[in-house]
Amino acid sequence: MIEGSFAVVSLTNPDRRNAQTPALWRALAAVGRELPGDVRAVLLRAEGTSFSAGLDRRMFPGGGGIPGESDLVTLAGASDDELDATIASFQEAFTWWRRPDLLTVAAVQGHAVGAGFQLALACDLRVCADDARFSMRETALGLVPDLAGTKPLVDLVGYARALEICVTGRWVGAQEAVAMGLATLAVPGEELDGAARDLLAALLAAPRDAVIETKALLAGAAGRTYDEQRAAERAAQARRLRDLAGLGE
Repeated sequence: MIEGSFAVVSLTNPDRRNAQTPALWRALAAVGRELPGDVRAVLLRAEGTSFSAGLDRRMFPGGGGIPGESDLVTLAGASDDELDATIASFQEAFTWWRRPDLLTVAAVQGHAVGAGFQLALACDLRVCADDARFSMRETALGLVPDLAGTKPLVDLVGYARALEICVTGRWVGAQEAVAMGLATLAVPGEELDGAARDLLAALLAAPRDAVIETKALLAGAAGRTYDEQRAAERAAQARRLRDLAGLGE
């Protein structure tokens, strides 16, 4: 749904706690490809009591399968190249949220487990209801988090804390998520949508080109030396000054 300069993407399967399937991932990837160029921000939200309970259990051995989809056992039997390509296609649903030209906010209530946790991590920022609970369960199931969530998790909380969260699979509540920098704020559940929209409005108050340049500077900072980051700041500011003066290309 497009609302002015931002879009709202909703998970709409509350009866299954918004469990995720390859069909959902294809739909999310398509949303990223088809967003109008004038959309500046995206709100990711979910219906029901849970943000997302993770991978649909029907995909697991003995789960009964999902019509038209390969389960985990079938995927395991694919060649290395086929399996790599399949997982890469799944990851497309999780990667576009951090595009330089977009600001993205996840509004998280209830459970955000495994793939659900990683989908929340795909966004730039997270706002939590006070009942939100994050858990990375893949390792406990003999798997690894493979939906592009490990990099943002380490960036947000550091290697040691990310390792502890992933390997133990423990629950991280809303207040702890805020304290460790995983979430921006936690609010009562009835205030979640309004708080997320208020944050989006604040993010959209600055000029778009300045936001894009600032996001790119911050996103790339971890991979640059101090002097490289200073040089990137100078180059970005030169572009902004020339644009403001009407001297841009």
